[in-house]
Amino acid sequence: MSDIDADLRANLVTTAHMLADAARPVTLRWFRSAALATDNKQAGGFDPVTEADRAAEAEMRRILAVQRPDDGILGEEHGAKAGSSGLIWVLDPIDGTRGFISGTPTWGILIAVNAGGAPLYGIIDQPHIGERFFGGLGQAGYRGPRDETILRTGGCQRLDQAILYSTFPEIGTDAERTAFQRLAARVQLVRYGLDCYAYALLAAGHVDLVVEAGLNAYDIQAPIAVIEAAGGIVTDWNGNPAHGGGTVIAAATAELHEQALALLSGR
Repeated sequence: MSDIDADLRANLVTTAHMLADAARPVTLRWFRSAALATDNKQAGGFDPVTEADRAAEAEMRRILAVQRPDDGILGEEHGAKAGSSGLIWVLDPIDGTRGFISGTPTWGILIAVNAGGAPLYGIIDQPHIGERFFGGLGQAGYRGPRDETILRTGGCQRLDQAILYSTFPEIGTDAERTAFQRLAARVQLVRYGLDCYAYALLAAGHVDLVVEAGLNAYDIQAPIAVIEAAGGIVTDWNGNPAHGGGTVIAAATAELHEQALALLSGR
């Protein structure tokens, strides 16, 4: 849908922000609340989901049913809904639920819209801090409690000067962990645990690399849109499109991406 007209572009952007605005108060109702109930979705492990996750996605779906009834939806908590327009909304109501239940303000609401493949527009929203990062359809911007600005990735071109983030030290499979450790040994600084907020910081120029494995489409489509609009690059560990999830490398510059990709792919 590279030929999207101006009216549709404006409508998609307006709808995306409408979803984020609606999901904010729903998530904040339970954040740092003693009344928050948590369920585990993963047998033999821990993959938490809360009533805040389910309610926030339900609220976004309610709005889409009114504003964009012919579009499809792919959501983490309530599954897929077929559409007829060729557009699909990809929703993660709380990316970083482990952080959410721990009281850390590093989780986020992820919203993306695609035309059956790569995202056209995306939002990373952090309600507690009041920060929103958005990009695509000719935009790359940030709104926060102190200012509004254009998003632009940093200019780092060397691994030994790079800041690398990943959510878990125990990333992926044994083979993926070994590849990640090759990369981690070459960068200036490695940090863990920010979930989608690390991608937001990359788009804003504060982080140089984010590398993860085992992702789903709803984990990465919004970050892809935001980072690419800000000038960065996002692929899988073989240099292929990552909009379906799996392994992901997000880099601030083409030079940094190429160096990190060589270590992760074993080339």
